[in-house]
Amino acid sequence: MVKPSWFSGVLLAAGVLLAGGCYEDGSTLKVGQTAPAVKTKTLQDVGGDFSRITSYRYPDERMYQVSLDEALKSGKPILVEFATPGHCTVCDKQLQILKALVTEYQDRVIFLHMDQYQNPEAFKAFKVMGDPWTYLIDPNNVVRFKQPGRMLYGEFDAAIQSVLKSNQKG
Repeated sequence: MVKPSWFSGVLLAAGVLLAGGCYEDGSTLKVGQTAPAVKTKTLQDVGGDFSRITSYRYPDERMYQVSLDEALKSGKPILVEFATPGHCTVCDKQLQILKALVTEYQDRVIFLHMDQYQNPEAFKAFKVMGDPWTYLIDPNNVVRFKQPGRMLYGEFDAAIQSVLKSNQKG
């Protein structure tokens, strides 16, 4: 019988990262925890140059207007999408779906896209490896939803509705 070694663990982690997949080792920010107030780049910070804030080919400026730390002061729910479409086709599709959701919910929810290349400090603060990852944060800055990997429109919509409804109750 061959015993697993540290090398096999390194190979597994490298394979996950090279495949562009999410890696959940239990250390990521958890539902129920307070979201970290991290200063992230905005479109204004990069002089309006999308290439300095995202690797997405068709960015929506509405997802880059506010830094995460400022969004947490807004009193609105926040959807944070960790996605690096420059190396992840699933991330590209996630952001296409989010553009439709931004249109539907922009008056009630702040949408933020974090690209690994341009906002690595956010990836570190949330302790995510790989992408995509979706986090929904309530108006009290508490993580209410976390999902690694691909999500469909209906799944996003249901998660957003759940956070909005719980916000109305409390």
